[in-house]
Amino acid sequence: MRAVVIALLLMSACGDDHHGDMPQDASPDGAPSPPECPAGPATGAPADQTTPGATTTPSPTIRNLTIEWAITGDANTNATVGVRYRSNGGDWHQGYPLRRIPAGAAEGFTWTNRFAGSVFDLDPATAYDIELALLDPDGGCEIRTITAATRGIPAAMAGAPVKPVTPGTFTNVTNGAVAGDILELGAGTYPGFTFAKDGTPTAPIVIRAASGAAVAITGDVRLDGRHDVILQGLSVTGKIKFNDAKRLAIIKNTVTTTEDGIVSLTRSEDLYIADNTIAGATIWNEPALGASGNNVGDGVVVTGPGHVIEHNRVHNFRDCISTIEDAGAIDQFSIDIAYNDLSECADDGIEADFCFHDCRVVGNRLTNVFMGISSQPGLGGPTWFIRNAMFNVILSPFKLQRGSVGDVGFHNTIVKRGDAFGIFTTDVFSRQYFRNNLFLGGPGGTYNTYDIGTGKVISLDAADPSIDIDYDGYGGTSFSGRIGATRFANIAELHAMTTEKHAVEITAAAFAMPPTIPASPFPSQPPPDLRPAAGGPAIDTGVVLPGFDYAGAAPDLGAFEAGAPVPAYGPR
Repeated sequence: MRAVVIALLLMSACGDDHHGDMPQDASPDGAPSPPECPAGPATGAPADQTTPGATTTPSPTIRNLTIEWAITGDANTNATVGVRYRSNGGDWHQGYPLRRIPAGAAEGFTWTNRFAGSVFDLDPATAYDIELALLDPDGGCEIRTITAATRGIPAAMAGAPVKPVTPGTFTNVTNGAVAGDILELGAGTYPGFTFAKDGTPTAPIVIRAASGAAVAITGDVRLDGRHDVILQGLSVTGKIKFNDAKRLAIIKNTVTTTEDGIVSLTRSEDLYIADNTIAGATIWNEPALGASGNNVGDGVVVTGPGHVIEHNRVHNFRDCISTIEDAGAIDQFSIDIAYNDLSECADDGIEADFCFHDCRVVGNRLTNVFMGISSQPGLGGPTWFIRNAMFNVILSPFKLQRGSVGDVGFHNTIVKRGDAFGIFTTDVFSRQYFRNNLFLGGPGGTYNTYDIGTGKVISLDAADPSIDIDYDGYGGTSFSGRIGATRFANIAELHAMTTEKHAVEITAAAFAMPPTIPASPFPSQPPPDLRPAAGGPAIDTGVVLPGFDYAGAAPDLGAFEAGAPVPAYGPR
């Protein structure tokens, strides 16, 4: 990728200006150029100068690293931090600049003055050098290199002893389990159970189905307070629950429930929930819609830092994947929700509420959902929404309510009835930053008392002036709408009167397989192929986002680059 140098950081990184909107310089071999601090004394007002504080990399996940850099000063928020990284002393790669996060408060929570952000799409169990280049044109510059390592994918230890288990021996064998054991369940039906043993980070206890064995658990599985346990390949009728847990891995299970599916209601750390199929009891119909609808259960619900929730198939719940709201949200950050296949979610497809920073919602497919992705509120940010594909969303693709601050949306595709990019709230949301998305709306209506609009392209009535959206594609029944106090009646007015200087107009023909917006959200619709049409308005019309790959002359709009395969959603 192209690299950041200090001169361009002033224009392209992390303040209220359009960071990431300009081409980035590189050294002659194509690697990112090393940054330098400028000579000379500070020239700005003392309150506008930046004094750097501590840098931390809290709760690494398997493929991403979180960075926080505390600062004082920079009252005018024009300081920037560029990022480059390398593994094992290899070549430097460009990262996305850290986001500038002014101190603030929402819903009883506060956050401090800082930069925060992520290094994306890394290799598991790998150490990285990360070079951070802080520059404030008013005064303040530091080039700082830190090291951090991603986590490994949980697995049994090499040479682990395998202990066969049957329904008749289950209690004795599990009571005698020690760190490193593999408890291999033979075919049969087992009652729900509470497991009371722990492994270690290098020697987890594994409870798994024998190869090819149908293992049915009739009742809840409880792992409260446990650490370093892997649960794999079971068919559970009930819930899998684990409060106050650390480093649990819940892998390739089938969960059928009338309540929650896989759930931690109090703080846990570094969970890995992957490749599960989780089915709830909520019926996809109009009375089920909304927080007060006739719906039940969360497919996956967690709180605490460091969790990875990826490649699950989750359907027929109130919220398909959720974090904890309000007082229970102690420290929700560094959470990856990636490549899940979600449908029939009667309230939220993904509820990333009360995220402190660096919750990364990446590459998910959401079909037949009332709300797409919720951030009510984001607590300063960044809360990342990247390359998610949504179809048959009823109300809002992004629920930015309760004063959400600092959400970032890159390369998402949304096709729905009603207003295309609509956030229907009177709660003022602020400091959102959106680029390279596709929004296609259609005929409006009212469902379970919720008015979804008439098909305008944008309805962001409660947007604060700090919101910054550009380089997006829009279509609907009329090219009109509102951003904050600004109303527009055509694309020329959108360009002239808002930050959307480079927006393009689209129709269903912008897609290689033009989607049909359903006449009604009910019954359930199958997920369509939402890749862009070659030569269409979405092709090569995005802006380069440092650290994010693309093909062609410029990035394509939406979740997919033309010609690229559709990701593997759900279990692998």
